Amino acid sequence: MAFDGITVACLTHELSATFTGLRIYKIAQPEPDELMLTIKGNSGTWRLLLSADATLPLVYISEDNKPAPLQAPGFCMLLRKHLTNARIVSIEQPGLERIIKMTLEHLDEMGDLCRKQLIIELMGKHSNIIFTDDKNMIIDSIKHISHNVSSVREVLPGREWFIPMTLEKLNPLDKESYDFSSVIKNAHCETAKAIYSSFTGFSPLVSSEICFRANVDADLSTSALTDDDIRRLSFEYNKVIDSIIAGDFKPVAVYDGNAPVEYAAIDLNLYKDMNVREYESISTLLSSFYKEKSIVVRIRQKSTDLRKIVSTALERNVKKLDLQRKQLSDTEKKDKYRVYGELINTYGYDVKEGAKKLEALNYYTNEMVTIPLDENLSAKENAQKYFDKYTKLKRTAQSLTGIIEEVYAEVEHLRSIQTSLDIAVGEEDLAQIKEELIEAGYIKYKASNKKAKITSKPFHYISSDGFDIYVGKNNFQNDKLTFDFANGNDWWFHAKKMPGSHVVVRTNGKELPDRTFEEAAKLAAYYSSARGSDSVEIDYTIKKNVKKPAAAKPGFVVYYTNYSMVIGTDITGLKQVD
Repeated sequence: MAFDGITVACLTHELSATFTGLRIYKIAQPEPDELMLTIKGNSGTWRLLLSADATLPLVYISEDNKPAPLQAPGFCMLLRKHLTNARIVSIEQPGLERIIKMTLEHLDEMGDLCRKQLIIELMGKHSNIIFTDDKNMIIDSIKHISHNVSSVREVLPGREWFIPMTLEKLNPLDKESYDFSSVIKNAHCETAKAIYSSFTGFSPLVSSEICFRANVDADLSTSALTDDDIRRLSFEYNKVIDSIIAGDFKPVAVYDGNAPVEYAAIDLNLYKDMNVREYESISTLLSSFYKEKSIVVRIRQKSTDLRKIVSTALERNVKKLDLQRKQLSDTEKKDKYRVYGELINTYGYDVKEGAKKLEALNYYTNEMVTIPLDENLSAKENAQKYFDKYTKLKRTAQSLTGIIEEVYAEVEHLRSIQTSLDIAVGEEDLAQIKEELIEAGYIKYKASNKKAKITSKPFHYISSDGFDIYVGKNNFQNDKLTFDFANGNDWWFHAKKMPGSHVVVRTNGKELPDRTFEEAAKLAAYYSSARGSDSVEIDYTIKKNVKKPAAAKPGFVVYYTNYSMVIGTDITGLKQVD
């Protein structure tokens, strides 16, 4: 996710087309490093968010408003004094730098027309919002940068504003000043890196996209490129530059299911096998993408404690299971001890006092065996010793078999909860998982705590043929979906022998088309622990064949009549509702 120079070019093009000639109506500073401008014109009113946050610098047209503090910060008061009702003359980007310059026209105290600049620098931890006069002298900035912080450039009132040239990169828009082929040949590094380290505004993502379009390995050293490789790279690079100059952008975002992964202002063929969404504007993309990203991050953060509880319990139970299985394997020699006892009783009359072994014919296998003997015991006592060992190991095996089944069920239950945490998309989903952990005894129940109201519901999809498909988000929902909601002749899907969601297709007495079977199977594959795999085996059957054993863990079912299919996990194009 790179707010690179090409994204800024797309954004500048959009802002210029929307706001040139309009006036700034209100200025607010909802956060220490953020401004919200309200812009009005005959065609309507807009809000423009400007953020110089070090971790997430952003600029986009926002549909949401943010509450401003009762006491406006000094920088906000200064801007209100100079720029309230100022007309936006132009919005430009120097080269492909991550900088947006807004030239503003207003009347000063004497009533004279003058111009100022609001400059937004979108440079990671160096991001800033700077207010200058028409001669590039800094009036103030949202962040003050002294020489103690940066030896390259001070950002303080009275200093001159300029673009710090800390990296020797070429302006890609000035095509007459360089030869692309020569630049790449002389880079002496990986091909993708040669592009983004040589030209301003190119991110690793866009550089990799150019390599992909040119059918060149992005990690291939430039010294290994053929002339034909460089020719194709040059062609695809110039296509991107020409589209930027022409203002021909295509904002797209890449999603892994519902989770946002990447975005760009150009088409991303690199992710053609994933869910790629197109947007009408870069502002809509940025607003939607980071809103969804923040939800994913927030849920991931809020689930940290639950994940730790599950992970610790799972690790402990897996170790316990391994130990018990090893102990069970040690009991496999019990039958040998029983046979030794029988053979000693059969042939022991020939054993001399003080003998250390007995050579005897094993009448079960018709082979000679050597039986170790305790020289201090009689033949009868040696036989009884082996029978005692057999009896002890037999009892141990019987006991371990039941315990191993219980621990294995617990391990599978915990793994299913891990999958539920990966599927969770809201705090209400986490609340239901927490209830399951309380019920299972992994979280201590406190009577003083008010029980949370559970509002989480299964995912609801509509198949391409119009059938309702429901997907449980956790074990409690899986049980309710399968045994309370589904009808006997509805179809039921689940990933084979692995944790995952129960998927139910409502038939309403109709026969399902093949396409609906495949789409339901894809959902079962996607919402399982095998998410991201190229192929997953899915079992499916009518719901009345699915049974829940007595005292089984939540979400655990059995079925003995089913069909199977192998399918991928790509659910792109499936319509989700609710």
